Amino acid sequence: MVSSSHEALHRIFQQDPGLFARAARHLGVAFPPPVSATELSTDLTETQPLERRVDTLLRMDTEDGSFLLAVESQGRPAPDKPASWAYYLSYVYAKYRVPPVLLVVCADRATAAWAARQVDIGPRQWPSLTLRPLVLGPDDVPVIDSPDEAARDIPLTVLSAALHRRDPGADAILNALAKALKSVSADDEDTATTFIELTEQGLGTTQAAELWRHLMAVDLSFFQSQTAQQLRAEGRAEGRAESRAKDLLLLLGHRGVEVSEQDRERIVGCGDPDVLGLWFRKALTATSTAEIFASAGESGTAER
Repeated sequence: MVSSSHEALHRIFQQDPGLFARAARHLGVAFPPPVSATELSTDLTETQPLERRVDTLLRMDTEDGSFLLAVESQGRPAPDKPASWAYYLSYVYAKYRVPPVLLVVCADRATAAWAARQVDIGPRQWPSLTLRPLVLGPDDVPVIDSPDEAARDIPLTVLSAALHRRDPGADAILNALAKALKSVSADDEDTATTFIELTEQGLGTTQAAELWRHLMAVDLSFFQSQTAQQLRAEGRAEGRAESRAKDLLLLLGHRGVEVSEQDRERIVGCGDPDVLGLWFRKALTATSTAEIFASAGESGTAER
């Protein structure tokens, strides 16, 4: 199953194809920045029933010529992957007649080390093909923890956050990125939202993802992702529940219905506005909390 963090590690290059040339410098390889970039079909299926798909495939046109960039997001070592990668490169070269480059992006150091191995394909005496992927891992992309530096290259900072998501420096990267994105949102909210979404996906289920949600929740009008929508919905539900719990307790006090400490905790701790609404309606005529709670198919404190 493809994870969101998997998607972010290659989709960031779709969002900004020029990121490849900037990131490759950290690998000691100089690629010219693209003059233009065209997203190509990722479907490398040749005949049925075999189906092969590369994660991202871009045609990069530069002043020095063109090449195809195949980006693979790899979460863990997989023995069959080198053969698949060799197939991808051979296939796209045969199809487009443009030299291909394979970039493998790994958020795990052990996986990055595995992916960076040169693989010779063929007999020992004369390998016919040699697979040499470029690999970006946590040790290949710097920790960008300055808001000014983050603002200068937001896509690289998003990639930095995703690759360092389990490292101690992740918090500093996210704080810098959040500040940088606020300035972007003032000019282009759609672009800011895209990078926010990619960051959220790239962090996966790490502790850094929880920090990112809190950073974005500070100003929900700025954060339009699925997480923000969920936070807003949860906030509205919590607000309604809190209000209804207070109203219920006021009504019970006004009617003289005895409310034990356990009953009070139960009412205040109920986060479902619908259940609290049902309890409120029953409280209009009920003479005990047991009667109120029983109305929702539950037993009250008198029955426990």
